[in-house]
Amino acid sequence: MRDNATSDMGQPFMSHLLELRDRLLRAVLVVLVVFLALFPFGNDIYQFVAQPLMAVLPEGTSMIATQVASPFLTPFKLSLVAAVFLAMPYLLYQLWGFVAPGLYQHEKRLAMPLLASSVLLFYVGVAFAYFIVFPLVFRFLTGMAPEGVAVMTDISHYLDFVLTLFFAFGFAFEIPIATILLVWMGMTTPKKLAGKRPYVIVGAFVIGMLLTPPDIISQTLLALPMWILFEAGIILSRFFVRDKDEEDEDEEENHLTETAATASAATPPVHAEKGDDEFKPLSDAEMEAELDRLEAELDAEEASWHEEPGAEDAVDRKLQRINRLREDMDFDAARKLLYEVLVEGNDEQIVVAKNILSQLDD
Repeated sequence: MRDNATSDMGQPFMSHLLELRDRLLRAVLVVLVVFLALFPFGNDIYQFVAQPLMAVLPEGTSMIATQVASPFLTPFKLSLVAAVFLAMPYLLYQLWGFVAPGLYQHEKRLAMPLLASSVLLFYVGVAFAYFIVFPLVFRFLTGMAPEGVAVMTDISHYLDFVLTLFFAFGFAFEIPIATILLVWMGMTTPKKLAGKRPYVIVGAFVIGMLLTPPDIISQTLLALPMWILFEAGIILSRFFVRDKDEEDEDEEENHLTETAATASAATPPVHAEKGDDEFKPLSDAEMEAELDRLEAELDAEEASWHEEPGAEDAVDRKLQRINRLREDMDFDAARKLLYEVLVEGNDEQIVVAKNILSQLDD
């Protein structure tokens, strides 16, 4: 029995592992196919990514490669990151396919829009960094170069820099999703989040300081969207809480309606005599007779609970069998029957059973 239970528990676990393996292989295969399609255009992709910096470099300067393998490895790395970036919807689809069977229906209705909006917000954050933040930051940084210093950025260092900003802005734009999830899980409320607004503003600027270059422009350009998105998350979470409260109220009303219907069905109807539209109280004699009848019914019902025909005879037969088992030296079976006598027998039979148990223990 234990081996069967263990195999039944292990079989679903192994099936989940097999499904996870299949979905991971599909995800890796899709990323590999997209990478192979993008790698021949790696240099073109890098030129597109480097365009915000190239547009503000002083005349006569360009980007350089300070390492031997940088001209090959940098486009290779960029192509791989771009493949993961473009395949992100499919990767999240595989994740959804693995997690969705374990969710309730109302969780699926919430999770699917959040999943789609999280992908969209990540792309919006990356586009915001490329089209708005990069031109301002690179113009500021190149303009701050001391006189006589040629600004020639290494291609690998530039790629690491822009990828950091891409992911920083992409994840920063996920703040509304995180806010809604916190409210949905019951960890906080929109009112509490609104009360922590000053701390959130300070935290946004601290995060901007840590994730962006040491300049006030990029720090502000990251902190302000985070604050705005936090406010948007509070607004959206209020609508969500309102919908959830309405659902709870509907469920409570339905429960009260069902309870009232059950109570009304269980209550016996009072039939009035024909032609009697008004209630007529019972007389004293009728009231006494009715009370006597109810008391007699209760006494009879209580007596039926305690009366078990033939119960004492059955216990006596068990005591006789116990004696035979003692003679046959089968003490385990005798103890089992003695415990039954302690439960089923009357006072005298229980005393006899206790005496026999004490003898067996001695």
